[in-house]
Amino acid sequence: MNELILVVNQKRKIIELTNEYAVMNSSGQQIGAVVEVGQSTAKKVVRFVSSLDQFFTHTLQVRDSAGNVQLVLTRPAKVMKSTVIVGSPNGGEIGRLVQRNVFGKIRFGLESGGHEVGSLNAENWRAWNFSIQDHTGTEVARITKTWEGLMTTMFTTADSYVVHIHRPLSDPLRSLVVASALTVDTALKQDSRGFG
Repeated sequence: MNELILVVNQKRKIIELTNEYAVMNSSGQQIGAVVEVGQSTAKKVVRFVSSLDQFFTHTLQVRDSAGNVQLVLTRPAKVMKSTVIVGSPNGGEIGRLVQRNVFGKIRFGLESGGHEVGSLNAENWRAWNFSIQDHTGTEVARITKTWEGLMTTMFTTADSYVVHIHRPLSDPLRSLVVASALTVDTALKQDSRGFG
């Protein structure tokens, strides 16, 4: 996914039991998908009847248009702060998104090899728009949330995010920027159903 503009669209479901997203380019062509894997039936039942979702580990696969896994994103069970482990398809760790604070404007550090290579910064306390910066504080990408319309907002949890990557980036920063955009919902929004 080397596009500079990505549109991440959560697939519409009346009751959300698994996370699934379509990833499109700027012309609306689907170039990949993000699919939650490894959920047991018991976990799906608990997601349906409670707000304990944040206490479960979530594993997402980022797949290209041919279905090949490009990244594996794992958010371990949490109580207050999220961490998302960004891995390669072969199991190696590329880096981590580590939540730095709980209150106010949420901020995640983008870490690789134990060093902070960038940050994901909410621009308001509701955390709908984000600036992604490199280690020098220069903005390299921006995530904005778009609403699908009143009926969708009222009756499903479907959200879309537009990711503008300002210039070509090299890894690990490129993978961490893409992972940031693809895990905004899992890392943050699900907290509104529980505490934290």
